[in-house]
Amino acid sequence: MQYRTLGGSGAIVSAQAIGAMTFGSEADEPTSYAILDAFFAAGGTFIDTADVYSGGISEAIVGRWLKARATEARQAVVATKGRFPMGPGPNDLGLSRRHLGDALDNSLRRLGVDRIDLYQMHAWDAVTPLEETLRFLDDAVRAGKIAYYGFSNYLGWQLTKAVQIAKANGYAPPVTLQPQYSLLVRGIEHEIVPAALDANIGLLPWSPLAGGWLSGKYQRDVFPTGATRLGENPTRGQEAWEARNSNPHTWQVIDAVAKVAEDRGVSQSQVSLAWLAAQPAVTSVLLGARSVEQLNDNLGAADLVLTAEELDTLSEASIPPAEPYPYGEAGSNQRNRNISGGR
Repeated sequence: MQYRTLGGSGAIVSAQAIGAMTFGSEADEPTSYAILDAFFAAGGTFIDTADVYSGGISEAIVGRWLKARATEARQAVVATKGRFPMGPGPNDLGLSRRHLGDALDNSLRRLGVDRIDLYQMHAWDAVTPLEETLRFLDDAVRAGKIAYYGFSNYLGWQLTKAVQIAKANGYAPPVTLQPQYSLLVRGIEHEIVPAALDANIGLLPWSPLAGGWLSGKYQRDVFPTGATRLGENPTRGQEAWEARNSNPHTWQVIDAVAKVAEDRGVSQSQVSLAWLAAQPAVTSVLLGARSVEQLNDNLGAADLVLTAEELDTLSEASIPPAEPYPYGEAGSNQRNRNISGGR
């Protein structure tokens, strides 16, 4: 297992994190314990959950595991999130001081800890002034309730605005951003990755296997069945079968992953995860698992170092389609001063 700093902070985390979204839903408590045990036995230290996962059950499972595993708990870096509804009232959601105060205290209680290592805003809140959220987070750092904070699912301008407001007011700075990112979802490279690099923000990619598509479990034009996410729900969100199966770009990427995996004698999941871990600004890749077997295969990526040629092959195959301007050749030429004039 490799280790990296948590964004621009001095805290050290494993380059793979265990995502606990499945705990209490797709993985029962004994299975969740087994997943955490296997992850820490492999050298992992970073646990990511959220209050909304299974309605607080995921945090409670993680908390009971930490209490039962004193040795592992001393090394664990625990991250959780607040923002989404945890009750029926109008103040039971959002990034206001009112809601976050309750949400943070409830997360501390469920996790059974005095301090949360990384507290993340689960999504942008268009209602609450950003200054209010950042002042609350700075107060929480000063009070010792959280060590660091970060964001999830923010756009590039939102991240940059938060960084600049924190700097202008002398608040503790954000250290991480948790976006969706994979060989099949690379749109964040246009604006979000450059914003993160500029601010020394570490990325914690979620859905690194694009909902299982990059694991090799699905075949072209073969409708998914069985105990897989799409087998159980083929219309599931951004992972939905019809849209991705009918897109030639999907299979161009998967074919490239399969070729590298075959040549290296490793799984397609390991290749996809290793490519992502090698991308600029990435601190730790979130692994979601339903079983120890699934986790163990993904952990094989921890020590897989792809060659420059393999990285280039995968990157070239997975470049997302873009209009010439502002993200394609025309815009790039202007930004890089490769042409004179221009409008």
